[in-house]
Amino acid sequence: MAFIGLIVGAGFASGQEALQYFVAFGTRGICGAVLASVLMTVTGIAVLQLGSYYQATEHTAVLGRISSRVTSWILDVSTIVTLFCIGFVMFAGGGANLQQQFGIPSWIGATVMLALVLVAGMLDVDKVSTVIGAITPFVIVFIVGATAWTLATANPDWSTLNLVSATVVTSLPNWWLAALNYVGLSIMTAVSMAIVIGGANLDTRAAGLGGLIGGFFFLLMLMLLVLALFVSVSTVGREELPVLALINQLHPILGVVMTFVVFGMIFNTAIGMFYALGRRLTRRKPALFRPVFIVACVIGFGLSFVGFRDLVSYVYPVLGYLGILMLFVISVAWLRGREKVSTEGRRRLRARVLLARKLDPRKRYTRKNQRELQRLIRESNVPDKEFIAALEEDMTSELLADADLDYDPDDPPVNLVYVEHTEPVAPGEEADGSKRRS
Repeated sequence: MAFIGLIVGAGFASGQEALQYFVAFGTRGICGAVLASVLMTVTGIAVLQLGSYYQATEHTAVLGRISSRVTSWILDVSTIVTLFCIGFVMFAGGGANLQQQFGIPSWIGATVMLALVLVAGMLDVDKVSTVIGAITPFVIVFIVGATAWTLATANPDWSTLNLVSATVVTSLPNWWLAALNYVGLSIMTAVSMAIVIGGANLDTRAAGLGGLIGGFFFLLMLMLLVLALFVSVSTVGREELPVLALINQLHPILGVVMTFVVFGMIFNTAIGMFYALGRRLTRRKPALFRPVFIVACVIGFGLSFVGFRDLVSYVYPVLGYLGILMLFVISVAWLRGREKVSTEGRRRLRARVLLARKLDPRKRYTRKNQRELQRLIRESNVPDKEFIAALEEDMTSELLADADLDYDPDDPPVNLVYVEHTEPVAPGEEADGSKRRS
């Protein structure tokens, strides 16, 4: 679900991406949506598993390992450019959102968005993003509901629809390159956080399964969206936010609700992009974060007046082409290292089993088991201390969850791996120098 939340963002919710990347190519665009979903699934598995394999806490921890110094630098710069570009496109999206629904001049909506982003950037952005992130399920419900209703009530004339869809303005040359570009764009916007999400999982197989399931649900949502926009292209093809137009056809009140839901999604994306950009640019001088953040937002606000549709049409494809390089590097690294990832996954699973045995007083834990556990720790690709910390955090959170207790990751970890394993001493008896079993 976290992976879906990354790739189903404000651009997806607006429908403008689906319109230009897929609907513009008619029935071939539907094939492009299937191709993009398959590629997204494979890439999602690769990104999440690589993040898990390297136990990454930020994207350079993976990119620096799987590519040369020059390529890693290019990808890092590309990620920075993407953060800025997606951020200022969101200002334009905020203005277009309110203008389409209420007729408010776009500069007012963009200014409101700028003010909200600047205020949030000065506060605890994690809490703000968590609250706004709760809007994502509503977006999914609205999109699925509107698209399902549209498809159920449509009586399409496919030949006419192909002619009308050809009038949709797009800067992309053909359907298959559009599909590849869309995946590249999605990866560029999601790679930083997706790597961190993968790195939070010690189990590489679980991380890969998350990418697989996430890709499947992404396929369902994208196909519903593309098909619904395609059969309604004559009425929504020229709208800035075609999904909002679809929902207004259901009921005007739902359209008003969706306006604010999409505005919240746009805000969440904008603050996420500019906050990450500010942190990345001031990595070595954190004290400069606020002035850098403010300047970046103001510059982005100025660029947003080009217009939401035009920005999506020209900025997004450029980012998508940069993303194709990212897609190639990650996919090649994952394919070449699949055996290592699988071996490491089995190693970590075995270490968890041994540690669980050690903690269970009903099971016998031998010196041979202890030596095996220490050998697994040494053989892991993750440094010993990091592996132990990840293993202990993983087991501690699971044990406390089973006991229905709260777990705070900021608390000092319990030393579970190297704890002295001795027979327990009965209450009231003298220990005679022996240690109680922890």
